[in-house]
Amino acid sequence: MENTIRLQHNIMYSHSDQKIRSTEHYFPEHALGIMLSGESQYFTNEGTFVMNQGAICLMRRHQLFKKLKNLGPHGEPIALISLFLDQESLHEYATEHKIVKQSTYKGPPMVNLSENVFLKGFFDSLVPYINNPQKLTVNVATLKTKEAIELLLQAGDLFQGFLFDFQEPYKIDLEAYMNHNYQYNIPLMSFAKLTGRSLSTFKRDFTKLFETTPEKWLQQKRLEQAYYLISQKHLRPSEVYLEVGFENLSHFSASFNRKFGINASDLQTKSSLSI
Repeated sequence: MENTIRLQHNIMYSHSDQKIRSTEHYFPEHALGIMLSGESQYFTNEGTFVMNQGAICLMRRHQLFKKLKNLGPHGEPIALISLFLDQESLHEYATEHKIVKQSTYKGPPMVNLSENVFLKGFFDSLVPYINNPQKLTVNVATLKTKEAIELLLQAGDLFQGFLFDFQEPYKIDLEAYMNHNYQYNIPLMSFAKLTGRSLSTFKRDFTKLFETTPEKWLQQKRLEQAYYLISQKHLRPSEVYLEVGFENLSHFSASFNRKFGINASDLQTKSSLSI
């Protein structure tokens, strides 16, 4: 079980003594984090990013990913500090420092900053607040957020475009996007935002295109992928349900049985015998 402490509105500390496969697949804001111990693996359509102990990473907002957290090589717990750089804080900083409008950022969505000694020192300064969260007041957190922005801007030219590209996703090809990203477990509102639509427009465009509701289409698509992974790749249901976008195994099992008339575990046994 992961224990998350909100040290302040945009600064969090997470700790766990066991492996975690997260059902959270989306960050709406930029996230800057350090692995204090353990390991985090982020899986995206563009590749995999691994954070080991001491690693510092900046993740761009509006990215879809799947996350697996593991204990350290000697059983060290999973522990990390995350600071979210929200749009309001970045807008205020840009106005205060007269930063001009940036063009669309086209660089990597995840940037490895593990060798930056100044960011390492920055996170070291946050560690004492883990056991004294009441000391991290709103004013202190605001100063810390500005400090993080300053340190990122000093780290390289690409970070101004990374942080201050305030453009929202534009209206894109809905069919291609959904077929490419259906396995990510995020709310419909997030799918709508990522495809450049309001929720009502997303639902209307989706129904017109796929001739069914987003909820029904997503469940069918995920179940069909699960059937393939179990029957052809010989994976266990417990390995599949999170992979295709379900939140819990019992809901997946019941939905699978209703659609295909066979238990997922029975299909797995049958496919294993056919090898």
